[in-house]
Amino acid sequence: MDLSFILQSVLLGVGLAMDAFSVSLANGLREPSMSVPRTAGIAGTYAGFQFLMPMIGWFFVHTAAEHFSAVQPYIPWVGFGLLMWIGGKMIWEGLQKKTEEVPPAVSLRDLMIQGVATSIDALSVGFTISSYGTAQALTASLIIAAVTFALCLGGLRLGRAFGTKLSSGASLLGGCILVAIGFKILLT
Repeated sequence: MDLSFILQSVLLGVGLAMDAFSVSLANGLREPSMSVPRTAGIAGTYAGFQFLMPMIGWFFVHTAAEHFSAVQPYIPWVGFGLLMWIGGKMIWEGLQKKTEEVPPAVSLRDLMIQGVATSIDALSVGFTISSYGTAQALTASLIIAAVTFALCLGGLRLGRAFGTKLSSGASLLGGCILVAIGFKILLT
């Protein structure tokens, strides 16, 4: 593995992690008192999906490319739909008149949906790394996951810091961020 391979994988990781970073920011806004283990768990979930999706794409290229190519045009629509649903739910919660309640923490179900929605574009990375052998594909995916983990930790911390200051508007802002990401996925 040479330096250009590592640099290319890091840059690919940064590009792929931007959606997960933004969703992390939204989750931090929503849950400003998030514990350190929970922060690491959420960042780890996004990193895990960012590792898994390129490997799935790589696997499909090597085993069932002709079947997968029929589904590829619908991948952005799946990500869009998932983020619209979660973001809309957060916006709805933010618009509801509530007494000084703490906004609900992101559920495991929502976290899994967010993980899929923010990493679904990484499936196509499997096509770009299709010339890699197994070891190179695993290494590239691990680098992407590590970059995602670091960026998501930063997003969660930043969101928590601002979430404390924004309190009641945090869920509304977080939902708007998710909806915007959904449209970005659909348009690109």
